[in-house]
Amino acid sequence: MKYILIGKIVNTHGLKGEIRILSDFKYKNKVFIPNMKTYIGKNKHEVTIKSYRHHKIFEMITMDGYNNIDDVLKFKGDYIFVNKEDINLASNEYLDEDIINLNAYINNSFIGTVSKIEKYSKNEVLRIKNGEKDYLIPYNFDIININLNEKRIDIKNINGLIE
Repeated sequence: MKYILIGKIVNTHGLKGEIRILSDFKYKNKVFIPNMKTYIGKNKHEVTIKSYRHHKIFEMITMDGYNNIDDVLKFKGDYIFVNKEDINLASNEYLDEDIINLNAYINNSFIGTVSKIEKYSKNEVLRIKNGEKDYLIPYNFDIININLNEKRIDIKNINGLIE
């Protein structure tokens, strides 16, 4: 089982066992759903989501078997995970964990390895590292093609993109 971090439990909400989660996970609509198994804390305590709603900047969930604030206070400050195999992604959807460390190519010429995915307010950028050089490539399927089987990303050759 491979655990994927989906957020941090920052507080409780109300008296009926609802918890507040801060999450920047890209596919919230695929993990914050009723009956999804989640795993909380270092010991990966398994719980099932009973209900979900979005409130302000938080993802709010209740869990099966936890019906009051006293039951969920112990989770405050813990991280929450899901099993990677439980996430149903479409063919053009990728987890950040799958893309990091892929080799990047332009015209079959190696330019570096994806070291990080940087998130900004409106877009994401792949940071590609090659020794001392860093390239920032827009995470945009109009200019990149990801092949997980070959562990590579092919980037369209656009004038001025990397020099």
